[in-house]
Amino acid sequence: MRRPQDVLSRPRKPTDAPAATPPADPTVAVGVEQAEAALVEHYPRLVRLAYLVLPPHLGRNRRVLTAHSLVQRSLPRGRSGRTPQVVAAIPGPRRPEGERTGSGHAFVRQQVLRQALEAEPPLLRKAWPKRAQLPPVLPQVWGVRLFPKSGGADELALDQRLAALTGAGRAAYVLRGLEKLDDAGVRSVLTAAGAADPDTALAEADTVEPSPLLESAEFDPCSLQARPTDLMRRRQHTRIGVAALAALVVGAIVLGGSGESGSSVRNLAAEESLDPAQLTIAAAGAWKTADRTDFSAWPVRGSLTDDSALLRRALATWAAPENSVRVSATPDTPAGPAAGAPQLLYAGEVDGARVVVLYDGLRLVRYAEPLDGGASPVLDFARVDGANEAGANAVVVSRTDTTVRFLTAPWADRTSVRNLLDPAAAPRALKRGPDGVTGPVAASSMARDCTSWDAVEVRDTTGVRTLTDLGELVPARLTAGAPQSAGDVKSAADRASWARTACRLPTLRSHGVRSVNVWSYASQNLPEGGGTAQWACTRAETWQGGGSRVFAQFLPPATGHASPGATAAKSEDSAACGAKDPQVLAGVLWKSKTDKWYLLAAGDEAVASVAVSGGVEGSADGNVLAVPAKQGAQAQLTGKLADGTKISSLR
Repeated sequence: MRRPQDVLSRPRKPTDAPAATPPADPTVAVGVEQAEAALVEHYPRLVRLAYLVLPPHLGRNRRVLTAHSLVQRSLPRGRSGRTPQVVAAIPGPRRPEGERTGSGHAFVRQQVLRQALEAEPPLLRKAWPKRAQLPPVLPQVWGVRLFPKSGGADELALDQRLAALTGAGRAAYVLRGLEKLDDAGVRSVLTAAGAADPDTALAEADTVEPSPLLESAEFDPCSLQARPTDLMRRRQHTRIGVAALAALVVGAIVLGGSGESGSSVRNLAAEESLDPAQLTIAAAGAWKTADRTDFSAWPVRGSLTDDSALLRRALATWAAPENSVRVSATPDTPAGPAAGAPQLLYAGEVDGARVVVLYDGLRLVRYAEPLDGGASPVLDFARVDGANEAGANAVVVSRTDTTVRFLTAPWADRTSVRNLLDPAAAPRALKRGPDGVTGPVAASSMARDCTSWDAVEVRDTTGVRTLTDLGELVPARLTAGAPQSAGDVKSAADRASWARTACRLPTLRSHGVRSVNVWSYASQNLPEGGGTAQWACTRAETWQGGGSRVFAQFLPPATGHASPGATAAKSEDSAACGAKDPQVLAGVLWKSKTDKWYLLAAGDEAVASVAVSGGVEGSADGNVLAVPAKQGAQAQLTGKLADGTKISSLR
């Protein structure tokens, strides 16, 4: 459904009137010559539209070629202009006064969209594929992969948001943003192109904020970069040969000359990204004076930084990994090649492998190959855009079946290991080599029975950070405290909270988690003298921004060893227990020592009253509630803040 109009919907200006009043005649005849003239005139825009609507799972190279193919196949059938085709009269885009558009452009646009939408469903074994679902016959390219120029973090974020929409949803968004159609015009175009439910497509488009980045080079399939497909087998080819091949590619793709910005295939960035001599290297002390204290300030370290052959293999594998390479990436992390020369952070030998760690401003990339050559290389990707000093303290440089080793930041002056399940125990020293690589630490995969959980403490220039391995390239930072004041795990109370929460961390493995905060938000005296229970809310936030995970825990009085709490409620993609929504309310059924059941509930300090209805009835002033109940009872919790605002329980 669409988001509330008064807060989150796309802003409407008074001037956003329908672009044009549809003529009384519902169809318009279009001849071949008229359509061809429109295609040639608007070719770059039509190809951009096709590229944006095509399904992302095709990959950028195939999307580029398919976009050109769809536009080139969009002329009316027939050999002469005397055979007109019919197109629905659709309102055209709003254009500056004096700029003209006609039915020829509308017809070609309709055909392009129809084919792009047909390419959306996956191929089925028993179904005859449509032409748009198959690789294009023309244009064809051999020896290189083509893709638009890489943009920045904003373009990457927009691309990921569009990838989450259906083909019709992307089409609706692009028709609004690129063709400047209003909703009535979008609905007409989608209907004519064969979309099943234009209203649902418009609702999908509402979930993505309007952006001028649709006009950026990131989404321009007429201005391209090239990467080799089989570089290691063609290492003796000269740059002249590559340039000649690129020229042939341009000739194969471009139809009827240059368009708005012309078509070009530039290999300079590709050559730089494959040349070890072009790698960026930060000075040893750059982090001390850098404005940004993140991975870009890390100096290069390791014993193999001068091994050009190793670096070239790492760069070539990143650009075009062979099928035998094991590639992994955190959620929503693109695994494509670098836009230019990346930064070298590490190259050395660790645990029987040669390891290279690279950084391109948005991602960390780890390449590892065995010293004995007996296994395939490994290529790991992780998003780290927006990292700060606290989030750029360590990278997993080696992972075995039982242990991990970290490459620590240059500003880390001490490392130690602490068992989260034993809050009273002192941390153990963790040795580091001259290159900043730590000794082995137990991997999170070894904590299946949760009898211990080792976290790494790193002291940097402003505090002691607690990091834990969650199976990915970048460890997650652990924090404690209320959402608006969460910070490092410092106090005995912080460590006690983590001792009863750490066993929930395995549920967060391999989700791109950036940080995990535990917040002890309430205490409650249990009925029948059952002692004092604690309530905690744990929030895991990710590098990609979405996909947060929240769970509330009921922590009964501990007896001896700090046992894990019971999960009272959990939610995904929720703002609860975070800085944007620092409220929480949750409840559980609890059995006393006399075998009586109670519904217990607790909210944070901002909750002024709690009520329960349904299978259990009751209310109480304050932020906690205890009401007699029956085993298995179902009820609905609500709370009120001091200003009267109602909140519901976490779900």
